[in-house]
Amino acid sequence: MNKIVREHYPVEKLPEDLRRLVPEAAEVTVEITVAEPEKRAGTGLPSGTETAAAIRKLRAQHPNQKRTMEDIVSDVRALRDEWDD
Repeated sequence: MNKIVREHYPVEKLPEDLRRLVPEAAEVTVEITVAEPEKRAGTGLPSGTETAAAIRKLRAQHPNQKRTMEDIVSDVRALRDEWDD
């Protein structure tokens, strides 16, 4: 999720329905949180929920391919060493 925060925002710039909620204030803190849509508009990228579902599906298709931390560290070191040559 994305969040936008504006502190000391002038009340007169708020829409009328929000201004009515804070008639005595001159400034407010405005916080806007943008919820993640199911598909990120225009990017073609899957949402977090869709990504998690795809990961679960892949793990279910390959149940015996679990790797230990030592295997992963070894692979990362080997890749890093390739760059050092």
